[in-house]
Amino acid sequence: MKDYMDPEKLKIVRERDGFIAALDQSGGSTAKTLKKYGIEESEYSSEEEMFDLIHEMRKRVFTSPVFTSEKILGTILFYKTMNSQVDGKYTADYLWENKNIVSFLKVDKGLEEEQDNVKLMKPIPDLEEQLALARERHVFGTKMRSVILGANREGIRKIVKQQFDFAKVICDNGLVPIIEPEVDINIPDKKEAEAILLEEIMNVLNTWQPKDLIMFKFTIPTQPDLYLDLYQYNCLIRIVALSGGYETEEACELLRKNHQMIASFSRALLQNLSAKQTDEEFNEELAKAIDEIYDASIK
Repeated sequence: MKDYMDPEKLKIVRERDGFIAALDQSGGSTAKTLKKYGIEESEYSSEEEMFDLIHEMRKRVFTSPVFTSEKILGTILFYKTMNSQVDGKYTADYLWENKNIVSFLKVDKGLEEEQDNVKLMKPIPDLEEQLALARERHVFGTKMRSVILGANREGIRKIVKQQFDFAKVICDNGLVPIIEPEVDINIPDKKEAEAILLEEIMNVLNTWQPKDLIMFKFTIPTQPDLYLDLYQYNCLIRIVALSGGYETEEACELLRKNHQMIASFSRALLQNLSAKQTDEEFNEELAKAIDEIYDASIK
């Protein structure tokens, strides 16, 4: 199964300057994303219409002349986006063939209720099916998110175990998982939680097979370069950062303090875009965001 992995895509994700655009807003956050984009809930009457509108927004981003591989190396897709088309091609094929941009698929089903200061992922009963379709659609990797809400070692250990259990299945299916244990930026013991998270991750990586390639997506740490030592493990391709609710300028300022960490921003990429903008206005705002995030990613 590992033979599936495209060496050209692997080289891009491992070595190319740039960042990963996170455009994987799911059912729970789609309405909020559309509202920020200037489309009110009164403008659609069903979930299907809502997802059609969000796909049109994403298509507008993907097909923009400023959305190129010069500064973007990858994009994280929602399941419905992967199965939708852009200019007559499935999204991942369009991004690869037209833009030379690698695709990742969001595979998680959302979060459980908080317990032990964490929110674990809900079960993913169709994971194997998602992975098989992702291979068919020429997707390179996956992404799955859980959330840490306090420096609780027991809870953090559970998150790390769950993430790596799923990651092993994903690796065995020939894709590269992005492991995302988000630490909430608003908790008072964020620095302590991040130190525990690093310890628990290293405990797993000390027994992890180097052939099972992985990535991490972290909240930008309070202590700069906290996660840099993870690059000692041969299995690690790259570390990316989530914007975590920070506005673009602050997220980029914090990111610049961390070496070998590139952006994988969603809100910070889209925050100044609007459905009401002309194409010229839209492209201009998107270009500004791309330039700022790229500059922070390459330091």
